[in-house]
Amino acid sequence: MVFPEKICKLVAGENYKTDNIGMSGSSVLIYENKVLKIQEYNEESENEYNMLQYLYGKLPVPKVYAYEISDGKSYLLISKCAGEMACFHKYMKNPGVLCKLLANGLKMLWSIDVSDCPSAQGLSRKLVQAEYNIKNGLVDLDNVEPSTFGENGFKNPDGLLQWLYDNKPEEELVLSHGDYCLPNIFGINDEITGYIDLGKTGIADKWCDIALCYRSLSHNYSGKYNLDENNKYLDYDGLFLFSELGIEPNWEKIRYYILLDELF
Repeated sequence: MVFPEKICKLVAGENYKTDNIGMSGSSVLIYENKVLKIQEYNEESENEYNMLQYLYGKLPVPKVYAYEISDGKSYLLISKCAGEMACFHKYMKNPGVLCKLLANGLKMLWSIDVSDCPSAQGLSRKLVQAEYNIKNGLVDLDNVEPSTFGENGFKNPDGLLQWLYDNKPEEELVLSHGDYCLPNIFGINDEITGYIDLGKTGIADKWCDIALCYRSLSHNYSGKYNLDENNKYLDYDGLFLFSELGIEPNWEKIRYYILLDELF
């Protein structure tokens, strides 16, 4: 594998393994104390670099060692997060601790002053991007919730998009991760030690992160992501997250943002 010269110098002679967790479509190489993320260069990869720079020192995000663009790809070399992914068995078998960790992570995001945040990721932007994805065949219909389309769902992505435009909720703007799923959060016990995959991070509705977190918890506990058959997670209650957040679930907004994410 050939890397840009600066990246080569920084990882020369180091062994790595490939990370296959997650669904970002990027290639992730794990070194002893560094991570190299290789993906198609686009607005999302550029936003991830900018937000890592913006949030370093404000939140536990990786340090950027290098960011290079070559032959239509971006190469982002960052520090390795301490702790474990929130989807690892240690957390999954302790849903109370896991939900406390995730709630703490959300509260930390919401505590950041966004007055000078360089990235706006609200609905006006998301809906335009969703429309672009539909027109350019970028919606993965093989990876949607079974009920989204079909007999009891929407006729097609265009029908869903129109519903999303017609039912836009009022936004409660905060710093949003944008893809607040278990593999993107690292922790030690209930302390957040890292946020990764910040390509969609910016100012957006707090319920976007809550919705995707709730869905990620539900999917991981349902066994969708090939959990070890020997590990039966029977103690999870979908309301744990809201109890730790100290808020009542807004099911309409949760449904809205889960449906919106079907177009990404």
